[in-house]
Amino acid sequence: MKTLILAVGRARPGPEKTLFDHYASRLRGGLAVVEVEEKRPLPVPARKEREAELLLAQVPPGAVLVALDEHGKAWSSLALARALEKWQDDSRPALAFAIGGADGHGTALLARADVVVSLGALTWPHMLVRALIAEQVYRAQCILGGHPYHRE
Repeated sequence: MKTLILAVGRARPGPEKTLFDHYASRLRGGLAVVEVEEKRPLPVPARKEREAELLLAQVPPGAVLVALDEHGKAWSSLALARALEKWQDDSRPALAFAIGGADGHGTALLARADVVVSLGALTWPHMLVRALIAEQVYRAQCILGGHPYHRE
């Protein structure tokens, strides 16, 4: 299964990108990042909806879409691993994690998402979220493979 991060905004060199690259390089099958950006100065509601359109346009057909949102379900690493295993067993062609802009996701993206997941009550910098997702997908692969990286 192809794994993607769909993100509003552009990554810049720095420690967050280095950390992301570290975990992304460990993943079986790799991890692609698709970045989108709306440069027009739109009002917040219109910008959220436009960013949702841009992100949704990048979701591969048949892909599982995981929207990362503060109001989503709190998952454990084990829950992510079990979901990943189910999606693989269901022969889903891709898994896409969507990271919204500064004001969150538009309604169209949240409506299309297969699941909405929260990374907790804390607010994380968007560039660090990329590294967190890469690490958690790596951890899920280790859990499923019986690797000792993850200890319960």
